[in-house]
Amino acid sequence: MEQSDKKKGERNKACEELQECLEEDKLWECIELYQGYRFLTASGLPFTYTIKIGRSGRYTKELIIDRRSESKTLTWSSVRLAFENAVCKKGEIIPKPKALGDIRGISYIYPLFYHFGIINVPEDIEQRWRDGKDKNQVC
Repeated sequence: MEQSDKKKGERNKACEELQECLEEDKLWECIELYQGYRFLTASGLPFTYTIKIGRSGRYTKELIIDRRSESKTLTWSSVRLAFENAVCKKGEIIPKPKALGDIRGISYIYPLFYHFGIINVPEDIEQRWRDGKDKNQVC
């Protein structure tokens, strides 16, 4: 199996496990596996992320969002809060990022959650993401 196929298989398995039991540790596993994956915001802007590594050499649970020449930090507490809100809205279509709450970095969390299978989004956003992925998929 090719390296990218293996990675894709690991990602798919992690997403399935997360969807089966919506637990924080399963979410973290998906976050780890999707580092470097190219996502699009709801408005179609591309970004990737990496997880910050602390002095101990371990992940700090801070995501560094790489959007062109600028980087932003997204804390685990923001991701966790959005996750709790998403779990409460399970099965609903989440029309826009702010529908998950007024949370710092929600524009970046929203596409992650859709891709992980945690939330549903309107068809127009889903189509924009599909069209954008076809053009320049990194992973």
